[in-house]
Amino acid sequence: MNSTPISLTRRNAVTLLAAAFSLSSSLVQAATPSAPQVKFSTSEGDFVVEVYPDKAPKTVENFLRYVKDKHYDGTIFHRVIGNFMIQGGGYDASYAEKKTRAPVAHEGREALAKGGPKNTVGTLAMARTNDPDSATAQFFINVKDNDFLNPSAQAPGYTVFGKVVSGLETVNKIKDVPTGAGGPFSSDVPKTPLVIKSATLVK
Repeated sequence: MNSTPISLTRRNAVTLLAAAFSLSSSLVQAATPSAPQVKFSTSEGDFVVEVYPDKAPKTVENFLRYVKDKHYDGTIFHRVIGNFMIQGGGYDASYAEKKTRAPVAHEGREALAKGGPKNTVGTLAMARTNDPDSATAQFFINVKDNDFLNPSAQAPGYTVFGKVVSGLETVNKIKDVPTGAGGPFSSDVPKTPLVIKSATLVK
């Protein structure tokens, strides 16, 4: 089978170069700043989360302020349900509840409408009471896809504002620890305290 070489005229070359430049320019314009990242060092190992201020700005600002204020240092994962989620950020190792600032406004529906993540494995969301606008410092990490926690027209759901980007094996170690009663809680408390040694903004 014969093959015929394709000649590239100067005009064609200029056209291709112009198209390539246009494409690279559009890609630069479409790029978004890197998401802030927080490293959690725990008694079971480290993991890193990234958060999305473009999806849930009030929630992310609230969370990062607690990080910068060292609020999470010395707190524990006080609620661990292996087929659901791990929750922490509110109590120290003696189960004393830490003081918090005023609650942050719920942003679940808004974040989802902006293309934010849902409550899937490895995502980071704010814990709250039955009042949607009651979230303060406590957060949880989904360890399975929890579709029923997603915001909808019928329910506010929970605000997802980030995800684990490294160290998911640490999260999996935490979710598998033995639990029982502890402190003021009747169940789902790790029998050995799972301590957050530090939470540090790294990016």
